[in-house]
Amino acid sequence: YFIIKKIGNVFITRTFKNYRGKKNISISRLDTLDNLTHNIYNAVLGFFLAYAILSEIGIPVGTLLAGAGVIGLAFSLGAQGFVSDIVNGFFILLEKQVDIGDVVTFTDITGTVVDVNLKTTTVKSFDGTLNFVPNRYITIVSNLSREDMRARINIRLEPSVDMEKVNTIIEQVNKRFVPLYPEITQEPVSLGLMDIGDGFLAVRIHIFTLNGSQYDIQNIFFQEYVGALTKAGITIPATPVKMTP
Repeated sequence: YFIIKKIGNVFITRTFKNYRGKKNISISRLDTLDNLTHNIYNAVLGFFLAYAILSEIGIPVGTLLAGAGVIGLAFSLGAQGFVSDIVNGFFILLEKQVDIGDVVTFTDITGTVVDVNLKTTTVKSFDGTLNFVPNRYITIVSNLSREDMRARINIRLEPSVDMEKVNTIIEQVNKRFVPLYPEITQEPVSLGLMDIGDGFLAVRIHIFTLNGSQYDIQNIFFQEYVGALTKAGITIPATPVKMTP
């Protein structure tokens, strides 16, 4: 059994490895299918091992299976959730909704997919928490890893600010730093001075990046913009902090 299991798993691993260098094939998709194939293979092998052991010691497997059918009928109502997990998991995989490595949001859970199978999907939150989500509860999938992502930067300014000077400084920062970051897919776009609520005004810049890079780019360029504006003598209002007794 262990030799067959080892040979089979090695064969599966090598088969998927041969596809990794080919174009138009998602690496994360291969990881998902690789993991699922291993699980199915091991489960089927385990079933036949149990069947062989029971037959060898003289237990009537056919009778057990018939009895299992009756017991299964009795527990069918209680197994509805399990069946829903399997059905929903099948369509999640069939429709390629998520792959291992994708950053996704399931209702109130956001993180990186670390495992997908027919029953559950495991998502690792950014704080390291592992969330084991039964597939029947996955009704809306927001996949943040399929297209370019937008980094939105708001820089608070005084109402009397010289916007022509601000725009010139922003353009200078863009010309200097955008070429250093190949993950930026489009030129930054300044939307001008905007009301961001609570009586605050800010200049807003959108930068589109490869998925997964938006947060780093957002932090880097926010610091560069603020540094350049401050150096040019433009006042950046401090964000008020509300103290709760």
